Amino acid sequence: MTAKKIIFLDIDGTLVDYHNQLPASAKQAIQLAQANGHQVYAVTGRSKAEIYQDILDLGLDGYIGGNGNYIESQGQVVCHQLMSGDQIRQIVDWLNQRGLAFYLESNSGLYASASFAVDAEPAVRAYMAGEGQAGAQSVTVAQVFPEMIYGADLYRDDVNKVSFVLTGSDDLAAARQAFPDLLVGSWGGQGEEALFGDLALAGVNKQTAIASLLDYLGLDRANSLAFGDAKVDIPMLEYCQVGVAMGSGGPEIKAMADYVTAGVNEDGLYQAFKHFGLI
Repeated sequence: MTAKKIIFLDIDGTLVDYHNQLPASAKQAIQLAQANGHQVYAVTGRSKAEIYQDILDLGLDGYIGGNGNYIESQGQVVCHQLMSGDQIRQIVDWLNQRGLAFYLESNSGLYASASFAVDAEPAVRAYMAGEGQAGAQSVTVAQVFPEMIYGADLYRDDVNKVSFVLTGSDDLAAARQAFPDLLVGSWGGQGEEALFGDLALAGVNKQTAIASLLDYLGLDRANSLAFGDAKVDIPMLEYCQVGVAMGSGGPEIKAMADYVTAGVNEDGLYQAFKHFGLI
């Protein structure tokens, strides 16, 4: 009998496109794979507040959020590593002093600085334009982040990570100098353009979270597959037995993957699930 597999799916650019559209074929592939006894988990940079209803309705076996700081399986919290209140206070003060708009990513919501709705507009429009979104130059921050919370206390102790708008090439270097104990990264969607920076716990990523989850479940990574489209997904593709890159993904992940499937909107997940005998 073929061993049952555990499948790890990045969300943005893999499970859904960068317009947040979930292909019907992806939903079908997941449901068929689960019916065949395989487990399917989402692995994402999103916090729980951004796991929207269409993804919840898939009935996944669980998910890893915050690029690895949160793990949930069958409705049970396996691990949740938060940034400390002191770290958040220092980050908020530093970002305000530098004049950078930002938001705090928590499982309870996304909490923005007062200037985010205005200051993030150029980055949001560049992000949408890079994904081929029609009308990108008139899109608003509210349309892209409809559930953003303004006016809340930003000195919090429930934060997974922090994202901030990049205004120049030196912002990331300055953040690394200011916070050497944290992981400083960047994101911007397909094409790897750096539009936003982020700050997160060091030593925590998608790979370490998958290892923790497999240990919790008592499963062997020899029966694991990972799917992704961006550089942040490379560690989990390297760790799992099989690493699959989306055809709509970046060149670096496609170069290192064991298999490159079609794009997210070209039935890529369904084709790969079929190729590996999951469905």
